[in-house]
Amino acid sequence: MSNKTEKSDQGWQGCLSSEQYNVMRKHGTERAFSGKYADCKTEGIYVCAGCGEELFTSETKFDSGTGWPSYFQAINETAVEETVDNALGMSRTEVHCRKCGSHLGHVFPDGPQPTGLRYCINSASLKLDKK
Repeated sequence: MSNKTEKSDQGWQGCLSSEQYNVMRKHGTERAFSGKYADCKTEGIYVCAGCGEELFTSETKFDSGTGWPSYFQAINETAVEETVDNALGMSRTEVHCRKCGSHLGHVFPDGPQPTGLRYCINSASLKLDKK
């Protein structure tokens, strides 16, 4: 039995807002500085807006100045999966929710220590469970 969340395209449209659907299922990107978690300082766990999988904690969130919520590591080693994204004439590493496959954003090697990573994530892909 798989612990993956699978839905039809119609099923995703029924449970996500139009912005969430565009970002999470069509690999869109919200405008910089427009997402509700870009400047959020509230403590808690950020979960996937599609399936509730725990993805990031407020303890690893930092201000990258990019306009998107940024984290220096995922909540654990299996929370997210990565694929190569060659769209827009450049090669980037795309980040997906491990459980439902939803597009979250991208990860870059220009973050702070201790990891040196910057997970640049769309607010539309997240839901904050406050502590």
